[in-house]
Amino acid sequence: MTKLLQQAIAQIQKLPPDQQDAIAARFLAELQDEQKWETCFATTTDDQWDQMVAMVRQEIAAGETVPLDEVFPPQK
Repeated sequence: MTKLLQQAIAQIQKLPPDQQDAIAARFLAELQDEQKWETCFATTTDDQWDQMVAMVRQEIAAGETVPLDEVFPPQK
């Protein structure tokens, strides 16, 4: 276990049980979600990646996309 994880667990242990359970539930959900993404990426074929690239290029060419700066404005 890393030192940072040990520090986080030590802080969590100071909380009431219901708060500990809430944090644990969020953490477990995040781990499960991460595993799903890893599986999805690992099983995506080169042909599927090529299809996605072609779709994105079509959307860009058709003006169906929004610049990232509009979605995530720069922080000042």
